Amino acid sequence: MGHNDFRELEVWQHCRTIRRNVWWMCQQFPKEEKYRLSDQMIRASRSATACIAEGYGRFHFKGSIQFCRQARGSLYELIDHIEVAAECGHLGPDATQASIARVKKAIWILNGDIKYLNSRRSSSIR
Repeated sequence: MGHNDFRELEVWQHCRTIRRNVWWMCQQFPKEEKYRLSDQMIRASRSATACIAEGYGRFHFKGSIQFCRQARGSLYELIDHIEVAAECGHLGPDATQASIARVKKAIWILNGDIKYLNSRRSSSIR
């Protein structure tokens, strides 16, 4: 991949945009959601970028792959939270679809990174 810093990774950059969008979105929610849904959504979005960064810093394939999988789990969790926000009437259909599409794209990129890391791991074992 040839990156000098985790912030150069396409998946981290994409998740950073999601993290920013989630923060902005949650600012629009009612105050009673501050320590409920908003907190969970913000934590899940932050977890995704944090896990990618931590995995990058592991400097071995097995650890990097594990943290990428954790980031993927956080992104799937975020999709569920977005669905809850929509069901509660905090997000309209267009915002819901756009948000989920962004998260799914991040998952798709992350799956490609996991596949790449697995192939590198396999070739280094031989």
